[in-house]
Amino acid sequence: MPDFTKIDYLRDGNERQRSAYKVLTDYNIFEKLSNYSPVLAGTIPIEIDIESSDLDIICEVDLRFEKEFLEEIILSTFISTDVDVLVEKIMVNGEKSIVLNFTLEEFPIEIFGQNKVSTEQNAYRHMIAEHKILQEKGEEFKQKIIELKKQGIKTEPAFGMLLGLENPYEDLLKL
Repeated sequence: MPDFTKIDYLRDGNERQRSAYKVLTDYNIFEKLSNYSPVLAGTIPIEIDIESSDLDIICEVDLRFEKEFLEEIILSTFISTDVDVLVEKIMVNGEKSIVLNFTLEEFPIEIFGQNKVSTEQNAYRHMIAEHKILQEKGEEFKQKIIELKKQGIKTEPAFGMLLGLENPYEDLLKL
C-alpha cells in the first residue's frame, strides 16, 4: 500500500495522479501547509476519481487559531489574487471544521481543517478502508464504483450500495 501521508506515489501514478502531483508541487502546496500535517485524501489517491473529482487536502488545524490559518492560506503564494476562495465553517460529526475551496489549473481543490490529527480524520480513514476493499475486490468492482460516481453518487454511498452497507459512512470506518 502506498504511503498516503506523502504525495510521492502520485509522481508515478496514472495520468490524473501525475497531473495532481505537478499542481501540488508546482505551487508548493504541501510545503506551505506543512504546519498543518496535510494529507491528500479522497478518490484521486485510490484511482476511483472522475473528471469532476477534486483534490481533497485534509489538515490538522487548531480552530482556536482559525484566523491565522486562513490568513496563512489565503495570503500564501499558491493562491493568487485572481483565485476565488470560498471559505465555510461547518460542523462535521459534531466537530467544528473549516473548508476552503478554490481551483488551480484544472483541479478543484478543497482544504479541510479539523482539530484532529489528519490520519485520524474520517476522510483519511474512509480512503484507507476503500483502498483495502478495492485491493480485495479487484478491477471489476473498481469500475462499478467509478460508474456509480459518474451517475452522481458520492463515494461512500457507492461503496455502501455495492457492499450492502446500511450506513456506509459509519460502516466503512469499522472495516
